[in-house]
Amino acid sequence: MFDLVPLAQVPADAVESLLDAAFGADRHGRTAYRVRDGVAAEPAMSFAALEDGQLVGSIQCWPVALHGDAGGQVPMVMVGPVAVSPERQNVGIGRALMWKALGIADAGGVSGGGALMLIGDPEYYAQFGFDAAATGRWRLPGPFEPRRLLARGNAPAGKGVVGPRS
Repeated sequence: MFDLVPLAQVPADAVESLLDAAFGADRHGRTAYRVRDGVAAEPAMSFAALEDGQLVGSIQCWPVALHGDAGGQVPMVMVGPVAVSPERQNVGIGRALMWKALGIADAGGVSGGGALMLIGDPEYYAQFGFDAAATGRWRLPGPFEPRRLLARGNAPAGKGVVGPRS
C-alpha cells in the first residue's frame, strides 16, 4: 500500500533519482523539459507516492500556455512527468497519482482555465480523458510525435506554440 503526499514533503534529490530511474539520466534533453523551461511546478498538483516511507512515484504539473500565432496566450497546465519506480510499476501508483492531480484540476484548484496537456501514449492517457482532438495545430519547442500531444478539459484548438506561461 502507498500514500500520496504533497511533493514538497519529499527531498528534491530523491525525486531526481526517481526520475533518472524511470526515464534515464538524459531526460533533460527531451522536448517536455523545453515546454516548461524556467517555470516552477504547480505545488497543488504535484504529489509523491510513498510506500513504507520510501519514494516510489511522483507527478509534477507545470504552468504553461499556448502562445497563439495571432498573439496572446491561453493558460494551461502541463501534466507530467509521472514517474514510478521500475520495481513498482503496474500496481496502480501512476494511475493514483494521475487521478489525484486531475481531481485538484477538476475542482478548480490551479490556474489554467481547466485546460490540461501532456506528451504521452494516447492509449494509456485516454483513460484519464486525454486525446489529440484540440492539439493538431499546436507546435512544441523541439521534436515530438503529434499523436502523443494530448489535451483534456477546456484546451484551446488554436494555432501556436506551447511553452512556459509568462
